[in-house]
Amino acid sequence: MDDLNRQSPVNFESRPANTEIRNHWVVVREYENEGPGPWLVDLGHKIRWDLQDGRLDEGKPAGVPVPSIPGECKLENRILVNRMNRTQAAIWHLGNGDAPELPAETGYTDLSEATVFLALFGPKVFSIAEKLTALDFRDPNRQTPFLFQGPFSRVPGQIVTLERGADRSGGILLTCSRGYAQNMVHAILNAGDAFGINPAGEDRFNAWLTSIQA
Repeated sequence: MDDLNRQSPVNFESRPANTEIRNHWVVVREYENEGPGPWLVDLGHKIRWDLQDGRLDEGKPAGVPVPSIPGECKLENRILVNRMNRTQAAIWHLGNGDAPELPAETGYTDLSEATVFLALFGPKVFSIAEKLTALDFRDPNRQTPFLFQGPFSRVPGQIVTLERGADRSGGILLTCSRGYAQNMVHAILNAGDAFGINPAGEDRFNAWLTSIQA
């Protein structure tokens, strides 16, 4: 297992400026010419779990309580828990530490290598998103973070509004099936071209996440 290499399904044309190996993944910490934003970041190396259990309200996966209402999310200690329906939740590990062990309890499935995981954030993000979906990521009646399960660029997936800023700035996290990786990246970069979108590395994502939780 020591020589196991994991490969993200996402490929950007930008040149990496700083990389590291972490948990057998090549993690790009910074790209050349990331620009002032908006940014698209590949988070494929972050661990994502699916949990299916009829007693979700009684549990605290990774130490974070599951929200009681489908569509609500809870972000604590860089762990995001999304309530999907009565018996299902998603747990996304957003930190930089060692990969957590999959819990021994039944109901957990590790989806990290089966899905795409992207962060889209910065100025004019919601103007980009409106080109790709009819979902309202700026819904003023919902408290961030909140979850949508629906199409993004015609692809079914889970999308979380993590920040809803002024002047259409903010950010979302998106996951969908691995097979749609390059089509999804192409669609987002094409929709964001008029707004100056660029790929960015994990350091840019970490700075954004820190600003949200400050």
